Amino acid sequence: MAYTITTSLLNRLIALAKGAELSSSDCKGTIFNELVQEGLLITIPKGRGSCCKAPNGKALRVYLATRDDAFKDLEKTEAIYREISCSEDGATPFAPRNIQASTTGNSKIRKTRSCKGFLVNCYEPILVSLNEKKFEINPPEGSFVFIADYESFFIPENVIVVGVENMENFRYISRQQKLFQDYLIKCFGDSNYTHASLLFVSRYPQSSDLVKWLQNSKNLYIHFGDLDLAGINIYLTEFFARIGDRASFLIPPDADSRIANGCRERYDDQILKFEKMKVADKRVQPLVDLIRKYHKGYDQEGFID
Repeated sequence: MAYTITTSLLNRLIALAKGAELSSSDCKGTIFNELVQEGLLITIPKGRGSCCKAPNGKALRVYLATRDDAFKDLEKTEAIYREISCSEDGATPFAPRNIQASTTGNSKIRKTRSCKGFLVNCYEPILVSLNEKKFEINPPEGSFVFIADYESFFIPENVIVVGVENMENFRYISRQQKLFQDYLIKCFGDSNYTHASLLFVSRYPQSSDLVKWLQNSKNLYIHFGDLDLAGINIYLTEFFARIGDRASFLIPPDADSRIANGCRERYDDQILKFEKMKVADKRVQPLVDLIRKYHKGYDQEGFID
């Protein structure tokens, strides 16, 4: 299909099917060229320009219906594109697959995200709220909870959210408890946050859903990723840039020794791309300095006991 279905395109086709005349400038593109070649559209000179008209509106509709499932019922499809919710960028209309299927018989006339949301995990029970119903997150080891309706997902304000880049680390969080506890003590000393519950969220499947949820919450966020330039860049651009000082990067107390014994190849692969990386969060500058000092990076899988 060498054309993009839009509300504008559908409205022009509907107008032509109803007998309207449209300027030739409004009838440019693959689908209109095809209709002209099939004799379903004709060009009529008008003043200094020309216009297009369908000699037989019914024949035009029949042809379009065989051309694409989205054209089986032009008016209903146009209503889907106009009235149903918008995609992540706020501009491209889309419809849930069940509505697409019931209207056109094809659930794939428009790309949609059938599975929005993100995974969560914890190693101690946390009471949360989803769709105004309270329940306890406490997945057995080896399983996770997927939060689809994240817009109505709420957690206590004293729970700290930990974003985990790597799925292996996300799976084995119970084997990294000492790391997290040491970090809380280092950051918060003898405050209430030292013994705060931790809700672990996975960065994958990668989308903006997690960041959107974090932006609408008041919880502290700790980013747990690789100790390398790429991992720091992910934190700075995807999280710190959007939620500010509520976010922090997990720098373990023994970062110096871990990076000193890290991977030189990882650093060499990244330095050209991130050599001029701007470190907006000055709290991670010491980590950047260590990475550049040793010319090495450290994979977060190394924290799994």
